Amino acid sequence: MRDLRRRSILAGALAVPLTAGLPTSSASARSAFAPDGKALRAALAGLPDANATAALVRVGGTGGSWRGSSGVHDLESGRAADPDARFRAGSTTKVVTAAAVLRLVAEGLIDLNTPVQRCLPGILGARFRPVTVRHLLNHTSGIPAGDGLGTTFEEVYAHRFDTLTPQRVAASAGAKEPEFCPGKQQHYLNINYTFLGLLIERVTGRPYAAEAARLVLAPARMRDTYFPGIDPRILGPHNRGYQAVRRAGGTTEFVDVTEWNQADRFAAGDMISTTADLERLLTALFRGRIVERPQLKEVFSVPSDITGASYSAGGLQRFASGGKVYWVKSGGRYGYNSAIAATRDLSRTVVYSVNSTDAKSADANPVIGRIITAALK
Repeated sequence: MRDLRRRSILAGALAVPLTAGLPTSSASARSAFAPDGKALRAALAGLPDANATAALVRVGGTGGSWRGSSGVHDLESGRAADPDARFRAGSTTKVVTAAAVLRLVAEGLIDLNTPVQRCLPGILGARFRPVTVRHLLNHTSGIPAGDGLGTTFEEVYAHRFDTLTPQRVAASAGAKEPEFCPGKQQHYLNINYTFLGLLIERVTGRPYAAEAARLVLAPARMRDTYFPGIDPRILGPHNRGYQAVRRAGGTTEFVDVTEWNQADRFAAGDMISTTADLERLLTALFRGRIVERPQLKEVFSVPSDITGASYSAGGLQRFASGGKVYWVKSGGRYGYNSAIAATRDLSRTVVYSVNSTDAKSADANPVIGRIITAALK
């Protein structure tokens, strides 16, 4: 590991250009809700740094569009980041899974009010009351998290090429005590969408990835998006991901975490995508080209009888800022943070991918904070 070389790059020894596209619409249209290009360029400036090695951003809507990238493809060569790179999209996968489920509802293969115990017999222990498909979609199921391959970075990194199947994850969760009675609380957990992925496979008789591609990726024209399964690689152009690790003596080493078997993330977070494809997902979904009425209303429906609830049955979270309501989904896998956000009328859309050096940290990444602040102006 060339730690000294990497730290010198992160300290700014290597100058890396920031590339940014100009708004594509007319000046009169931009005045409606125009992206602030100056603020966005400033938000991306200075990469790589201690918090991120690269960032890709797309801001669009009725007032125009803006595209920008910054940072490096990898710390070894220091060459500029690929603005069209694929990346691990993490939990933004849930929006695709929710849309696939709602499409199957429209096809008559799934009923939102049917208990999952009826669809997947034996998957939940006897202590669980009926958990409906809608409970899974909006994280009100009360099913606890399933087992993983460790709790610290060092533990999971040692198992990064091992396969933990979603079936094992679901079985471990179903064997535990419920967290709460279904429909009484909202607790965001991956396990809800692990169950939904298994449900999709049960009712269609086909792999989750194939059905997600048929039901969502194809109508959204997401041609650069796929589900790697047990393959630890990111196929096609991509920027390397790193995790900052403190070593004895106070030094920091940037460990390459690009290759990683994400099979246990499954329908909750296994997707690999691009900023362009995620922007297409937002546009197609919100315009009703993937999920039609009456199912589309579920995408923007948050439980009204649960205090503090913010997640909808569409895999999105309601977020208010500057007098506007955005529907948001973020994701984080080691080396990669991403997010999608849009107003219901698509007057503003935001997609970013940030190669965070501590993507699973509970602390806010200042690079992401700058991007969000600039993008929502």
